[in-house]
This record gives sequence, C-alpha cells and structure tokens, in this order.
Amino acid sequence: MEARQVDELPRDKGWQFEPKWDGFRCLASRDGAKVELMGRSGKSLARYFPEIVAALGRLPLRRLTLDGELVIPVGKGLSFDALQMRLHPAASRIATLSAETPALLIVFDALRTPDVDLTGLPLSERRAALEKLFTRLADAPHLRLSPATTWRAEASRWLARAGGGALDGVVAKRLDEPYRAGERAMLKIKCLRTADCVVGGFRYATGAKEVGSLLLGLYDDQGLLDHVGFTSAISDAERPALTRKLDKLRGGPGFTGDAPGGPSRWSTDRSSQWEPLKSKLVVEVQYDHVTGGRFRHGTRFVRWRPDKLPKQCTMEQLQREARPSRLMRELRL
Repeated sequence: MEARQVDELPRDKGWQFEPKWDGFRCLASRDGAKVELMGRSGKSLARYFPEIVAALGRLPLRRLTLDGELVIPVGKGLSFDALQMRLHPAASRIATLSAETPALLIVFDALRTPDVDLTGLPLSERRAALEKLFTRLADAPHLRLSPATTWRAEASRWLARAGGGALDGVVAKRLDEPYRAGERAMLKIKCLRTADCVVGGFRYATGAKEVGSLLLGLYDDQGLLDHVGFTSAISDAERPALTRKLDKLRGGPGFTGDAPGGPSRWSTDRSSQWEPLKSKLVVEVQYDHVTGGRFRHGTRFVRWRPDKLPKQCTMEQLQREARPSRLMRELRL
C-alpha cells in the first residue's frame, strides 16, 4: 500500500497516525522454511539483511506476512547511510556489517497471521491482530512494533521531531479501510524546513552549456565549506541569465571541506563533473530530511539571500533538529 504526500495532518475523525521511519520499506513474509524480504521495487532484500531473515525463521509462527520498515540504529538515531552500505557488497562484507550494525524490522501492519488473511479487514482489526501477535512474540530479536495513535495532537508532536535522523514524517491511514495493495491509500506528511546555503558550485545540464543544478554548501565548525546537497528547481526562462552570473564567479575554491562527486559505488562520470565557484552567493532552499549532515533529497529553491553573508551559513541550521527520543526509547533503539 502506497502513500501520497499532503501538506498537513487530516483533521476529521477516523484516522490512525504512525511515525514514518527513515529506512527501507519492506514486506516480510515466512512460509514454512522460506523467508522473504521484499522491497518496494519488487526486488528481494533478503541477502542484504541475514539477521532479519534468521530472526523471522526462528519465530514460533510458520506462516505470516508483515509490512514494516528496515532500519539500522546508530548512536542516537537511525542511519540511512548504514542501510545503503548493505546493498551490493560481497556476502562476507554483509555478514560483517550485520554483526557490527544489526538491523531492525519496525512493523506497522499485518497482512497475514498463521491462519488468517487480514488484507480484507479494516485497519482497526489488523492493528488489533498485530498487537496480539507481538504480545505472543514477546522479545523477539530484531523485531519492533511501531507506535500508533488516533490522536492528532500526538501525531503533530511526532511531526515536529521529523527529519533529523530517525523519523521521515508521519503516515495517516483510515481505520475503516482494508489493505489496498498497489494503491496510494495512505497519506504522508513531512515537516518541511528551510536553510540558507552557500552556492559552492554548479553542474551544467546534460548536453547543454546552461546551468542544470546548484551545489549547496554549509560551513562546519572548522570553517570549511561542506557540500550538503543540490537544487535543480530552475525554470528554463531563468537559466541563461543565471548561467552568465555563475560563469563570472567560476574559478573560486568551491568546497573546501567535503566536496561533491567523491568516489563511491553510486558515482557516475557526470556526478564527478562540477564547476567550483567563489563563495559569494547565498540561497534559501526548502528541504524535508537530513541524513549524515546532508539533504537526503533535492531541495526546492525558495529565494536568493543577498542580505546574508556566506559565513553565516553554518551546519548549526541542520543540527537544531530534535531527535524523537521518547519514540526511540519506546522501541528500545
């Protein structure tokens, strides 16, 4: 079941709210000796999370299907970078990572229990069955029951804590609806914030000599400009003038700390090609999530900030975000 994004939490009655965890969405199933972890892409994630497969295989239930989120706790939050490190490496490396940074499956829905297909039941009944299931499972390793509430005020408190390393927002589901696989039958609400960033460089658009995206930077505690993300929300009408403006600033130091296009298994030739700029321009952007000191997704251009000095654009803007500490404690993360 998919979600569509909306601007605010619904105000009418009949909704269940859940934290939107910062991980990999996963359908976890067991049928006898066979255990599967299916990602949203339809591809199996089982080989990348052997500790979860083993945990499901040890359950006293030989048949079940759960909907949840694969996460990896690191420090006081959840690490999306640690999740990504699980993808593609050799089996020996996965085994090492699963021991060093073990994953959890945070479960928020039940599609099947040993003898019952729950997908046609309303969420209120599925949730009751899920809570009963977790009472039976007691302290099963690597499995956690996600909190849920019907109180909008509680969901608002969760939303205020989203975006800083554990929560990605809040999901709202109708209590009276069945599990509608493949449909956008849920609502997702994210806490959108803004930050003032230095334009430390840019990339040309593919096959063109006009700007395609602006590379964003923030100064760290040592006064170095670290690359934190990008924005590509530039209209076609603005590109020629903006390209001329940026061309005049080329040749600067660009990013003096972490730079874009560093080597990784996800890098491409194009991702390493960028033009450094003198640190003169400041732009305000809107973002939804930060992980590892960087914007997870592309940001939305809000406005230029000629009134702000580049040196005023520091990492402190991102570090103000609150951790959802109570929720983390409830889940024993």
